Amino acid sequence: MPSIRILGTGSYVPSRVLTNFDLEEMGLDTSDEWIVKRTGIRERRVAADDEATSDLACHAARNALARAGLEAADIDLIIVATITPDTCCPSAANWLQAKLDAPRAVTFDVTAACSGFVFALNVAEQYLKNETYRTVLVVAAEVMTRTLNWKDRATCILWGDGAGAALLTRGDQGPEILSTHLHTDGASGQDLLLPGGGSKTTPITHESVDQGRHFLDMVSANMSFRVAVRHFSECIQEAAEFNGIPLDAIRWIIPHQANLRMFQAISKSLKIPFEKFYVTIHKYGNISSASCAISLDEAVRDGSIRSGDVVCLPVFGGGLTWGSALIRW
Repeated sequence: MPSIRILGTGSYVPSRVLTNFDLEEMGLDTSDEWIVKRTGIRERRVAADDEATSDLACHAARNALARAGLEAADIDLIIVATITPDTCCPSAANWLQAKLDAPRAVTFDVTAACSGFVFALNVAEQYLKNETYRTVLVVAAEVMTRTLNWKDRATCILWGDGAGAALLTRGDQGPEILSTHLHTDGASGQDLLLPGGGSKTTPITHESVDQGRHFLDMVSANMSFRVAVRHFSECIQEAAEFNGIPLDAIRWIIPHQANLRMFQAISKSLKIPFEKFYVTIHKYGNISSASCAISLDEAVRDGSIRSGDVVCLPVFGGGLTWGSALIRW
């Protein structure tokens, strides 16, 4: 049976840079030293006022198409992973389809918070294995900065905007997706949530705005850190064991970019050299579902990933959701 292959990757981040020093000047009770020490973040990107999630996705998708040598008309299926769609209806994938001019593609969104890219890869994998579609575009895109309370230093320092993409097909040439692995824990979903906008908090009212219910809410950062480290570590091991590959055979760990100290804890827990972790959090912050996809594309473009490399993409996010993908380049 033909395996699932990556035809090309792409990414896009907005041009506006928001540094830790900018946050200081905004009057936030924080400092560059405080943020770097606790998160590893030095700056993040912010979408322009006229940029929506599908605009970021469109740039990333076009870059992936160019690398794959394909046209938008070649796409059979578009899956967008996001928790910040342009609108609740239609989906971000619908908006993206129109902007790309990909009329034959079927389109829909996947909502899995920071784990969204791997969840979307898994969905694409099923359609390709079943031979329902031949060419699938997976995009993870977020405008997280519009979900933030800019007076809450515990959350607003963490997030940025951007998009990453991958084109997939069945075949025997190119990077091979060896496996994807997904997990969820709905009972703990209240620990990381965006409560406003759904049926529990609509229509928008003065009361819901005053209560800050339309801002991203991280109920227990310390708990989330410990849980995330455990799940990150477990799903890296799961991917390796499923494919019969020892951990030391993995050339790159490209995780969801959540926290630098988290990566250091995972490295220590699994005895994986920290040099194997591909890190972009210092320049982009946490871009939810898009972080992993952007980092993957950058590792391809800067030559870090080479032919024959085994790459693991571990993710963890609200829902709770977590999982991994293992790819042989």
